[in-house]
Amino acid sequence: MSEKVDVVIVGAGPYGLSIAAHLSKTRVKFRIFGAPMQTWLKQMPAGMMLKSDGFASNLYDPESAFTLQHYCAEKKLPYADVGIPVPVETFVAYGLEFQKRFVPNLDLANIVAIQRSDSGFQLQTSQGETLQASRVVVAVGITHFGYLPPFLSDLPAQYVSHSLQHSDLSVFQGKKVAVIGAGASAVDIAAILNKSGAGVSLIARRPAIAFHKPSKEPRPLLQRIAKPRSGLGPGWRSRLCTDAPLLFHLMPREFRFPVVRKHLGPAPGWFVRDQVIDRFPLHLGATLRGANVENDQVKISFVDANGHDDELVVDHVIGATGFRVAISKLGFLDETVRGQIRTVEDTPVLSNKFESSVPGLYMVGIASANCFGPLTRFAYGAKFTAKRISAHIAQRCSA
Repeated sequence: MSEKVDVVIVGAGPYGLSIAAHLSKTRVKFRIFGAPMQTWLKQMPAGMMLKSDGFASNLYDPESAFTLQHYCAEKKLPYADVGIPVPVETFVAYGLEFQKRFVPNLDLANIVAIQRSDSGFQLQTSQGETLQASRVVVAVGITHFGYLPPFLSDLPAQYVSHSLQHSDLSVFQGKKVAVIGAGASAVDIAAILNKSGAGVSLIARRPAIAFHKPSKEPRPLLQRIAKPRSGLGPGWRSRLCTDAPLLFHLMPREFRFPVVRKHLGPAPGWFVRDQVIDRFPLHLGATLRGANVENDQVKISFVDANGHDDELVVDHVIGATGFRVAISKLGFLDETVRGQIRTVEDTPVLSNKFESSVPGLYMVGIASANCFGPLTRFAYGAKFTAKRISAHIAQRCSA
């Protein structure tokens, strides 16, 4: 006999845990699966700092009773709403404590298969358990969506990896490593590799690294008016993204997709600048031509900023080349289910309640960004998402 529940949440990062915390205050019978904060714990390098300010780095319970600020006060850790970078280790520890307090019923097994059934969905766990659920919330974050351009993805796996594959960069000590990209992941990883004793070089198309400026408080009144603060950073565009995701949802695709791609482009934090400039080679303004393996090393060919042909020979390449949502990569969804999801550019088309074209199947986090805007690319978007989706599901389950 398989257990029957109202809702299954797939994933236990900031979005999954926040939704579960909200549903726990309702009469909805739900289960949540996955190792807590797994992406942050196992797929981001130790020593990294969050780009988000402290006030924008929370998980969300219904009363906002346990924020990062509360956690840091309890543990006597440095904290400020703005101005003090948040170590990834602190954020992970906070997330794990949040889970213990608000989502103690978390099941550490993974969901490995989801199929349609007469009652909604049939799900299989990695431990062999079968469940029946009326609704499923897919909250898998960025885990499945790492993107490598073809010239890298065509290399043998031992010579190339995505930035998402690394939590311990000390394994590259004494190795020559090229990092591709100019965003926060690329620059943070390059800085940590350099400190770990690797011979690192960074290659990027951008002519300069756009380090974020440090946040300062208090700010003059005119500056606060001209560039209001938001959980995505200062400025009216970011403020509209955080305050009006439902308005964004109403916009035509031709508006939404470019905004999601272009707003808040690659930009590492100000706090890593001194660990990068004049510390190791930066090949900026480069046009990458290709990469191939020769004599057990990778030769990267590119045109430098002055238009000259150049090459770099390394032991390994790390592509910090971002993420691209692709429903086709969600292998735990049955092929028939994937085929029934209405998509545009392999990203799901969602209702203003996060529901896909498959009734009862919801998608949140980065998978929902093309519908709700840049807000849901970041942990800060978990508050809006958890409140809206939990209220909707509770209403549906009580009908």
